[in-house]
Parts: sequence; structure tokens; C-alpha cells
Amino acid sequence: MDGVVTDLITVGLKRGSDDLLSSGIINGLFTMNSSTPSTANGNDSKKFKRDRPPCSPSRVLHLRKIPCDVTEAEIISLGLPFGRVTNLLMLKEKRQAFLEMASEEAAVTMVNYYTPFTPHLRSQPVYIQYSNHRELKTDNLPNQAIFSKFGTVLKIITFTKNNQFQALLQYADPVNAHYAKMALDGQNIYNACCTLRIDFSKLTSLNVKYNNDKSRDFTRLDLPTGDGQPSLEPAMAAAFGAPGIISSPYAGAAGFAPAIGFPQATGLSVPAVPGALGPLTITSSAVTGRMAIPGASGIPGNSVLLVTNLNPDLITPHGLFILFGVYGDVHRVKIMFNKKENALVQMADANQAQLAMNHLSGQRLYGKVLRATLSKHQAVQLPREGQEDQGLTKDFSNSPLHRFKKPGSKNFQNIFPPSATLHLSNIPPSVTVDGLKNLFIEAGCSVKAFKFFQKDRKMALIQLGSVEEAIQALIELHNHDLGENHHLRVSFSKSTI
Repeated sequence: MDGVVTDLITVGLKRGSDDLLSSGIINGLFTMNSSTPSTANGNDSKKFKRDRPPCSPSRVLHLRKIPCDVTEAEIISLGLPFGRVTNLLMLKEKRQAFLEMASEEAAVTMVNYYTPFTPHLRSQPVYIQYSNHRELKTDNLPNQAIFSKFGTVLKIITFTKNNQFQALLQYADPVNAHYAKMALDGQNIYNACCTLRIDFSKLTSLNVKYNNDKSRDFTRLDLPTGDGQPSLEPAMAAAFGAPGIISSPYAGAAGFAPAIGFPQATGLSVPAVPGALGPLTITSSAVTGRMAIPGASGIPGNSVLLVTNLNPDLITPHGLFILFGVYGDVHRVKIMFNKKENALVQMADANQAQLAMNHLSGQRLYGKVLRATLSKHQAVQLPREGQEDQGLTKDFSNSPLHRFKKPGSKNFQNIFPPSATLHLSNIPPSVTVDGLKNLFIEAGCSVKAFKFFQKDRKMALIQLGSVEEAIQALIELHNHDLGENHHLRVSFSKSTI
């Protein structure tokens, strides 16, 4: 489905997939398959001795020295920026975990990214390496939250069309929907069947008329129960009524939909389907608050970041605006007047602040390793009239360069960690390969490779000498005027040339 990206996602079930349930929503008993006979359980300690370097690349990663109180969601958050996470084995008593990515390529990218920049969970370093195991397999599926795991679910509508069970879910924030789609699309509700198929809806909001077992508006507990399944409005049916998007062998009265129930209470839960994921629980914090982001610290809901260890001779408010704007809409930037290696960056919301912090903290910028944490400040204050500031505080609230301001922006699908390969777009027809290469060379970069997209020469990939070079090139050349009323758009790419 070619719908625009909003905070609405479409959900369905399809039989016949052998994919494992996403680790984003499970924490149960597992077995491991590898090239050598091996089993995994909480009592077998010898098997981990094989997971020491050197190991050849594997989509199963071995994490060591994880905090004792770490959650599954925090472990998963390390892998999600690099691709779909397909399984997780937690061994908290050993302070170890095994994380299975959907592909070996995603695992390699993750290891390469975290090797020079050790990730931290709960302020403790976590060490990641390849495992000798090639696959994790589930033995059973315990009860855990599904969609509410990824943020506040505001509204749900389920319905049957052409004998196919379909559903629409509305999140409080598009970032929540982005995470849910990344983690859950293609995963199973039942072992080896009932595969979730998730896409973004063309709708911007759901209009729920009744609160019952077919639909629910969690912001309107006063709605009537109605007389059964709500009828879809024409616009809604047109936006998400295409046959074949969702199919389920359990559709209809005897299927999954009748098992969904939402008691009118703050701790909302869905009765379990036997043999399935178990109850879909929407906690009181999910109903009343914001998305709880794995590993978040500082003041809850804070959208202001404290950025330290900057190069005071080269950094500018505009440069921070462009860089942090890759992961959210930056409203204000303030470089400290008396300590110019520190700055405050105010994002549009706490989710975007967390995304920016996760992706940018630890990256090298102008020869120094940038550090980002949640600030104690709730907002960046603009200087009072007549107050000396030297242009160190800037308000970007109404900037036309915001990447995520437009509802349904496709940029939500293209949030990737900094990489040496940049994605270029909005290139006019007259610009040549040499012209673009020279543009980056003049900016001080070493160009290793370049290619236009085969089917669309308005886009290209350029590979630079290092991630630091790419970060600095993005700051300098994003929105560069290429002529013919075209301004270059630059973002980090997950691809390589």
C-alpha cells in the first residue's frame, strides 16, 4: 500500500509465514540453532564460551555486561535503528543477551556502528559481538503488550471486509507508529501463522463512534457501546479497503476480532486468544501519558537536549539545527555564552529528542566526540531585548527546513544512524556526477564512490571517507542551492555503494 506516513497504521494477519515473533513484544523460552549442535537454557553456561571473538558475521548478536535491571525494550532499542529485530533471548542472571536481526547485513551494520562507539544502557557500557549461533527459535509465547509497547494507542477500529479481518490503529505520535511498523511488520501472532502485515494509512485520524469489542476511542470513554461493528465511512473504506492487504484464517465470528475487548478502565487489556501472544495490555501510563522510550532518563517528557564537547570555533546554531533536524524538528538552539562547547537543543517533542540523542551522542564532529543528554531545562529561553547574545540563540520554530512538520512525511521511514554514505535528493537534471563530486570535495570531503539512482536521477548516493566527514558535509550542504530552483536535500543512508 502506497499510503503516506501518519500516526495511523493498518494492521492485518496473513497465514503461512515462518518468521518468528518480534523480540519487541516477547520474552519467553527459546532454543538456539547454530552450525554446531547447541541448546540454550538458563542453566547451560558452557555454551557462551563459544561466543567469544573471533566470530564470523551472524544475524544473531551476543550482548555482554547488560545491566541487571535492563528491560527487553531497552535491548531492542539498540537494534531497531539498523533493521527489524526478530528475536531476543535475555539471560539477566548472567548479564547477557542474544539479539537476532532480520538479516546478516543489518547485524553487520549494527556491529560496525557500535564497535568504535560503545553503546550504554542505564549509564553502563554494553559490549556487542557476533554469536556462533545462526538463529534463535521460540518455544512458547508469553503474555506481553503488542502495539502499546511502542507508544500511546489512541483509537482502534477492527472490521471484516471481503472475509478478511482488518484493523486501523491511531497512535498519539507518528514516531510511535514508525517504531511499531519497524518492529512488528511480518511477525506472527500464532507460531508460524497469522502474520501481521502493517502499513501506514492514508487517513490522518480515526472517527470512532462506539466503544465496544470492535472499536475503541481511549480518549472518549463516554461513547456509547452501539449495536455491533461500526460501519466505515466512505473515505475510510476507500483509504484502506484494498483486497489482499490483510487476510486471516481466523477472521469473522470465530476469529481474532471477537477476542478483542476493552474494559472501560485505566488499565486496559485484551483477553488472550489461546495459543497466541496473550493479552494486549495498554497500561495507565500509555493511556494517559506519552510514549515511554527505552533507556530514557532525565525529566519525563523533556524535549530539550544538553549537547556537550562541541568545537567552539566551528559550531553554530544553524549547524546544530541542520544536524539534529535529521531526527526531528528543532525549534530552538542556544550555544552557551560563557561555555561555547556546550549547547541546548530544543526538539519538537520528547520522542524526537530521544531519537536525536540515541543517534548522535558519541559521534565525532569537527574533531571532537559529541555528547548529548536530556537537559534539566524544559525550554530554551530566547534572550531578552537588549541582552547581549552574539547570535548564539536562534529560534527555528517556523523554519521551512523542518523534515517532519508535514503530516504524513515519508521522512519518518528514513531515519537512520549517521553513516559515511549520504542520500542526496532534489537534484536538477542539469547537474552532473562530476558537479556533485566537486561540491563535496570543495567542502573538504574525500569522495570514495557515487551513483545516481537508476530509475530516478533526482536522487543519488555518495560515499565519503568517514562518518565524521559525512556529518560535516550534511551540515554544510543540506539545502545547498543547485540552481533551477532546486535545493539539495541530504540525509544519512542505510545503503552502501
